[in-house]
Amino acid sequence: MARQVPLGVLVSGSGTNLQSIIDNCRSHRIDAEIRVVVSDNRDAYALKRAESAGIPTAIHLRKDYTSRRDFESAFINSLTSHGVELVCLAGFMRIISPDFLKVFSNRIINIHPALLPSFPGLHAQEQAFHYGVKVSGCTVHFVDAGTDTGPIILQATVPVLEHDTAESLKARILEQEHQIYPRAIQLYAEGRLEIQGRHVVVK
Repeated sequence: MARQVPLGVLVSGSGTNLQSIIDNCRSHRIDAEIRVVVSDNRDAYALKRAESAGIPTAIHLRKDYTSRRDFESAFINSLTSHGVELVCLAGFMRIISPDFLKVFSNRIINIHPALLPSFPGLHAQEQAFHYGVKVSGCTVHFVDAGTDTGPIILQATVPVLEHDTAESLKARILEQEHQIYPRAIQLYAEGRLEIQGRHVVVK
C-alpha cells in the first residue's frame, strides 16, 4: 500500500476545494489522509463538510488570542498534534507568518484562482475579468512569506469567453481548481516535487 501523506487543511469559507480533496482521498486518487481541518471562522461551511466526512476539526478565533503569535501557535498545535505533514490552504484568508512557515518548511501549499504572478490577493477572478484578460486560470503554489508569491507547482488555463460574467468565469476556474489541487497533492505524495530557487521541478 502506498504511503498516505497526513494532511491538515486550513479553511475560512465554503470549502469546495476541501470537498474535492476529501473526495479524492476517499476514491484513492491521491495517497493522502486528512487528519484535521482547522478554521478561523466558526461559521465556515467547510467545517460541516469535514464533520460529515468524520474528519476532526478545530476552530481558533483571532479575538480569543492576545497576539498573532499565540493565534498561530494554536493552529500549529492543532496540526502537529494530529501528525500533519503537508498543510493545504483551501480558502484560508490569512497570511502565513515566517514563524509558521519555519515549522512547516516547504510543506504548505495553496490554491489561487488566477494565473500567478498576475492578480494576487483577494477577488482574483473579478480582478482578471475586469482587467479584460483573454485567458485566466488557477495556480497551486508553495506558500512563502509574501501574498501568493511562492514557487508555482501547477497551473491550469481557462479561456475568458465573450458571454462570460465575473461569476461564470469564477465557476469555470473553480472546476479547474478541483482538478489541479488534488494532482499537486499527489505529486507531493509521490515525492516528485523539488524546489530549485523559484522553480518547482516535477521529477
